[in-house]
Parts: sequence; C-alpha cells; structure tokens
Amino acid sequence: MAFARAPMAAATRQRARAGVATGMALGALAYFLFALHDASIKFLVGHGIPVWEVLLFRSAIIVGFCLSMGGRHLRARALATPIKRILLMRAGITLIAWLCYYSAARALPLAQLLTLYFAAPIITTLLAVPLLRERVPLTRWVSVGCGFAGVVVACDPGGVALSWPTLLVLTAATFWGYAVILMRQTAMAESNLLLMLYTNGVFLLATAVGCAAIRWQTPTWPQLALLLAVGVIGSLAQLALFEGMRHATASVMATVEYSALVWAFVLGFIIWGDIPRTAVFVGAGLILAAGAWLVATERRQAG
Repeated sequence: MAFARAPMAAATRQRARAGVATGMALGALAYFLFALHDASIKFLVGHGIPVWEVLLFRSAIIVGFCLSMGGRHLRARALATPIKRILLMRAGITLIAWLCYYSAARALPLAQLLTLYFAAPIITTLLAVPLLRERVPLTRWVSVGCGFAGVVVACDPGGVALSWPTLLVLTAATFWGYAVILMRQTAMAESNLLLMLYTNGVFLLATAVGCAAIRWQTPTWPQLALLLAVGVIGSLAQLALFEGMRHATASVMATVEYSALVWAFVLGFIIWGDIPRTAVFVGAGLILAAGAWLVATERRQAG
C-alpha cells in the first residue's frame, strides 16, 4: 500500500509543479500583452484620443468577443451567477484603479509613475494572507521585495514628492492589488469569459457616460485600426491572466507582474527610441532574478 501511495504522491507533486509553471507562463504572457496594450493607449492618448474614448472602444470589443464566444449560455449564466455582487464590485474597483492611474499619468514622469504603481504586488501579497488564507512563505516575501527593489533601481525615481498625482497612483496600486485578490476569489467559481464580460460590461457603461459627458474625438482610420488592436490585445491579455489565476496563487502572480516593467522599457525603445540607462539593466536583472528564484523555490516546495 505504501508503494502504491508513493507514485500517487509523486504524480500529485508533478501536477502541482506543472500548474505553478503554467500559471506563471500565462501571467508572463498576460503582462507582456498588457505592456503592449498600455503602449498603444499611450500612443493614442498622445495623439489626441481621450482616455475615456480609448477605454470605450476597448471595452466594446472585449464585450463583443465574450458574447460571440459564449453565446446564449454565457448570457444566461451572467444572469444566474450567484456571485454577481463580487463580480460587479471587482469591476468597479478595477475601473477606479484605471481612472486613478491614467489621471496620475498626465502629471507624473513615467519613472515615478511605474515605481509607485508597482506597490500593487506588495499589496496583493499582504492582502492574500488575511483574505485568501494563503500561506506566504519567506521566499515569496523576499522575491516580492527583490522585485520591487529592481523597480526602484530601474526607474531611479529620485525624490518622490507627496502630491495629488502621487496619491492618485498609490490609490490605483491599492485598488488594483485588491482587485487581484477578488480575481483570485472568483477565478474558480466562473468561466474566464464571464469574468471578462462583467468587468468590461461595467467599463463599457461607465466610459460611454464619460464620453457623452466630456468629449468625443473622431478617430482617423489609422487610429481606428489601433483602437481595434487595443481591444483584441486587451481580450487576449485578460484571458491569459484569468487562466493563469487558476493555476498559481495570487502572491505568485504578484511577483510575475514585475515582468511588465521589463516589457515597458523594451517597447519604449522600439516605439519611441528610449534608450535605457545602466540602472535600468541592473533593475531588470533584479526583477528577473526574483522571478527565477521564485520559480525554483516553488518547484522545490511542490516537490
């Protein structure tokens, strides 16, 4: 009997290791797509398209994608799901985070903005203990701290003065950190399409009101093509992130989020010709080291 249990235990550990690796791979893909998505939005906003309008197009495309993929069953499930309240709450919290983030982006330099925003993984890890009852080992705390140190080194923020934009981006980081916790709580309860439908449905309604109340700028054909691309990229990014949440814990995914900074600098060079300083490479090395160490320790603990 003991010999029979040993192969079963080994198979379980193997599945656990594969699950964590799959979750982290999907998370890395998601954050690359989000970086591409954010770069596209930055380009559009820099060429006169209001943020509300960009988010309206994006949300409409993602809602259409969800409804076309899920069909009648998805619509019925959206009405019948017993977790409507938490889905709507998460959508509202995510919307607040995005509005605060893009409002702060108007006034803060990119280095300061990114440094402050990457407090979100720290917040996610902190909240995962009381809200998700996750046991966060010392290795993950060290990994998150190392990743954040890499962000600080790469961005070289200098002195960050306390101001309304600073408070806005810290508020965005706090709300996003909590939104990741809610995402983890709902990831196993409903399908990815339903989670995406609720989030982007709320976004669609809110941004439609914003566009009607503030300003509408008719996009050119190239801008319209990029707006459509933002919606497609956003759909794929959310799908990868939600699926990753099914395989890895919130605190693990919080560390994977740091990879977005690396992609942001790469895309900044490709699109705008920004040449990173030496400090950026040092910081990126710390971030990658944090992620690699986390993978190694997770695999060792699962084994």
